Amino acid sequence: MVQGTSAGNRGRAGERNPENLGGIPAVTDMHPAIRVSEIFGPTVQGEGVLIGLPTVFIRTGGCDYRCSWCDSLHAVDNQFRYQWKMMTIDAVWQSVVALSGGRPVMVSLSGGNPAIQPLDALIERGHGEGYRFALETQGSVVRDWFADLDVLVLSPKPPSSEMSTDWAAFEACIEAAQEKPQVVLKLVVFDERDYDYAKGTAARFPRLPVYLQPGNHTPPRPGDEGAPVDLEGIMKRMEWLVEKVTRDKWFEARVLPQLHVMLWGNRRGV
Repeated sequence: MVQGTSAGNRGRAGERNPENLGGIPAVTDMHPAIRVSEIFGPTVQGEGVLIGLPTVFIRTGGCDYRCSWCDSLHAVDNQFRYQWKMMTIDAVWQSVVALSGGRPVMVSLSGGNPAIQPLDALIERGHGEGYRFALETQGSVVRDWFADLDVLVLSPKPPSSEMSTDWAAFEACIEAAQEKPQVVLKLVVFDERDYDYAKGTAARFPRLPVYLQPGNHTPPRPGDEGAPVDLEGIMKRMEWLVEKVTRDKWFEARVLPQLHVMLWGNRRGV
């Protein structure tokens, strides 16, 4: 079963719901298929510690969060579950190999919350063929196989998301990694409250590298890839964030844009 510390039911605003993983039953060890929203690439990673690196993406379906500014609702909200596929590990891996032409490449496990899915056997298979794996999660669901990853990106959600952080679960995710993969923090910042949250999070985990990302206030509605992006507004937020970091002499933080948004706007599959 999915392991982890629950922050409570969805009965109150801002709390995650470990039972609402997209409106269909959670995957269990008895049925080790992976719920997939989309597989695409290779393209370059658009954000965070691996920005610019050629990558194949496996975007899983289902999430225990409902962030106010989510930019991937098609992989989160249960109304889109009919678009998701339950795929065997073999089928997922065949798709990755076909996209990469059989040449080892970084594989990004994203979502939704990919920690919900049973990905350990997939990671083991890929490693056997020379592929590497990075996973990004909010740190709400703990999995033993985090230690098998090459990169673990922990992205707790700030106040603007209207979600709350379960720090016990978050810390358990770090412990589960056992210092084997590279573990980093990635924090989205929209405003002063988010910035303060990011600084507080970094202070709480001083050993983890910190990557800050200006938020996209114009995320697409699912199915509307042509939705306009306020790139000027996003870049103004990035400029403000750079000024904040340098003024505060927060020299450990790295401020990076979403490269894919700059290049392709809200288009999917790039």
